[in-house]
Amino acid sequence: MAKDNNQEQQQMQISLSPEVAKGVYSNFQIVSHAPTEFVIDFANMLPGQPQAQVNSRIIMTPQVAKRLLGALNENIQRYEKEFGRITEPGGNMPPRTIAPFGTPKGDA
Repeated sequence: MAKDNNQEQQQMQISLSPEVAKGVYSNFQIVSHAPTEFVIDFANMLPGQPQAQVNSRIIMTPQVAKRLLGALNENIQRYEKEFGRITEPGGNMPPRTIAPFGTPKGDA
């Protein structure tokens, strides 16, 4: 007799404090990596300001970064199906990343 997969799955409980629930706006991200981790800095770039202000830094393993990429791809597809294609100003610009720490040399 086969068991229903829904019965076997446990629901994950997630706690969200009011302070974290407010969120932090980011319109600029810096992605860098080393052999053992990915670092994503979330920042704001304001018009007329000479530098971006980093609001949050997330450090994750390569495996978690790959799962995040998959989750973002899936959610972008769902969004575009419901609301239409997301376009970027300036046409089809390739994605860019900035490595503020230079090129990794294999040391973490």
